[in-house]
Amino acid sequence: MANDDDLHVTDFLLETDSLEGFLDTLADHALTRTPAADGCGITLSREGRFLTVASAGRSARDLDEKQYGLDDGPCLQALRNGEEFMVADMLGEQRWDPYPAHAVACGTRSSLSLPIAAHTHTAGALNLYSPKPDSFAETDLTGLRLIAAQATGAIALAQRIADAQEFANDLETAMRSRSIIDQAIGIIMGQQRCDAETAFGILRGASQNRNIKLRDLCRDLVTSVGGRPPQDGGLRPRP
Repeated sequence: MANDDDLHVTDFLLETDSLEGFLDTLADHALTRTPAADGCGITLSREGRFLTVASAGRSARDLDEKQYGLDDGPCLQALRNGEEFMVADMLGEQRWDPYPAHAVACGTRSSLSLPIAAHTHTAGALNLYSPKPDSFAETDLTGLRLIAAQATGAIALAQRIADAQEFANDLETAMRSRSIIDQAIGIIMGQQRCDAETAFGILRGASQNRNIKLRDLCRDLVTSVGGRPPQDGGLRPRP
């Protein structure tokens, strides 16, 4: 049977129409279920850069950005190592200098970072910040881990959709190229009175001899014979 968190996440997914909107809603939910926190941010790594793609509350964005500038901090440690990092009190923290002093100056004493999409090229972290020390020592992490897992799933789905779109684009390009080559083969068959295999061999040999791509050679041939550039075939939506 689904628990309340599962139902909330399903509702979030139905109510948002973008990955960014979904992650914003997850950040709000994480902050709501962690009363000691006054800020929540979701960090993702994109092409070697770190971005806060969602935030809630007042403190997260500034503290996230400080860590990006230093290229160090609990947020980035969680992202890179795929591990949870809890800072009990920034006032006594010795790691990530000078980040802890900056956090204290901003009014933050403790933090919790959970990994998202660990060990992938879109790895990230869910970061919670609190103005009080030891705010997360007694926190039930089960719900927060579920939120991080849902963010991981949403990112993976978005990546699969992007990969599918790239594949569809590549397939359409290939189909268009095939259409132009087929037109050129037909022209050679008519000119040389040969079969399709022989015509293709003639075109391929000319492409190699002239050091020009086969598709470009065929486009030039069809244009010279027809008097205008060929109409690409390709994939078209059904009416």
